[in-house]
Amino acid sequence: MQKSLTRTIVCQLDIDEGSPRLLTQGQREARRVVNEVFRLNREGYDWDHIEDLVTDRSSHVKNTTQRLVEKAIDALERYYDEDDYGHPRQNHENEFPLRMNHGEGYALTLSDSGAVNFRITAQKRTFVRGTLQASRDQTELLQTALTDDEWRVGTAEVVWRNGRHELHINITHKTATVRSQDTSTTFIGVDVNEDNVALAAITEVGVQDSIVIEYSEIKQERHEFFTIRKRMQSVGQTAFENTMQDREKRFVHDRLHQVSRRVVEWADQFEDPVFVFEDLKDMRDSIDYGTRMNRRLHSLPFAQLQDFVTYKAAWNSIPSVKINPEYTSQECIVCGHTDRSNRKRKRFKCVSCGFQDHADRKAAVLISAKGLQELDRNVPALNNLPVVRVRRQCNGASEPPGHDPVSTVRGHQTDGDSGSVSS
Repeated sequence: MQKSLTRTIVCQLDIDEGSPRLLTQGQREARRVVNEVFRLNREGYDWDHIEDLVTDRSSHVKNTTQRLVEKAIDALERYYDEDDYGHPRQNHENEFPLRMNHGEGYALTLSDSGAVNFRITAQKRTFVRGTLQASRDQTELLQTALTDDEWRVGTAEVVWRNGRHELHINITHKTATVRSQDTSTTFIGVDVNEDNVALAAITEVGVQDSIVIEYSEIKQERHEFFTIRKRMQSVGQTAFENTMQDREKRFVHDRLHQVSRRVVEWADQFEDPVFVFEDLKDMRDSIDYGTRMNRRLHSLPFAQLQDFVTYKAAWNSIPSVKINPEYTSQECIVCGHTDRSNRKRKRFKCVSCGFQDHADRKAAVLISAKGLQELDRNVPALNNLPVVRVRRQCNGASEPPGHDPVSTVRGHQTDGDSGSVSS
């Protein structure tokens, strides 16, 4: 199966002509444009009319303004699609990413030496030129994208990070090949939770392996950011609220990229794998635990982690399928008895047959089995499971030099909490 796959290349800017100040001014104008979209939306303007008004008033080139309006409208659409939670707010503190189309807002060219040169139109009639600095692998990808007809250089954003400007460039392989799911032999069930992702690899012969990758720091950091924002609101200090939200998003985004990379690396060891995900749209529509809990669950990055895994897997030619998530946390994989009382936090114990397991690993096994059924494969007996392995995604800052920030905990099948720790 062929599909388009997009990667983001992160480059530093070695400026030869122009000033970083011009990029900062361009970002501030980008922030003003997006804030104006939000303001006009609140005043009831039609979105098509908003684009015309904002484009006429912007000091950016027309195409750049259109990309910024598009980004703001996307944020509004997500807000209205997600139960009116997380309304986009005007930003008065941060430098906003300056989004541009290749060949218009910015352009890349190859020098005779193979270096990638850039030209950025910060605003109308103001330019910044120089050479991109990136890792060898990313530079080679850019060189390929600029010379190979199978590749396309797309939008890019100027962002301010770690005290300097960066250019984040989207490049697309237009006809990348992803293996057909029909040829898959190993089904990787993925159970995404608030503090971990559980994986189980199953073939028609039986369960091959399983693992639980914990990322409790995401839940902790999100709770801390939430507490800080509530305190700021209670005393009327809302000036830095958007700053805190941006920090939270960047933190979660970076951690999910790390976790998704480990998920794909683990799955890549098996023969012809296919990822099996729960259809989160069906799951989300069935959530009704009250306003406060609904908002908490709907804001968790379940779908984002699925998207990251799917995207990275596709670059390794690994396909993905989705199954109905109904009762995956409650159903016993041995006797089939389904009852909410089967699960208590991280322990699954069937009230009918007594089978016990790590609750999230058990759910991943059942998701894998449903994937086999989805593709009309034979489902093996699921009562002979390997030892639960738990990998903790650690901060690393508190570990001694040279320590691997991911440790493996081998534990009993029933709970996965006891046993020796190895690095």
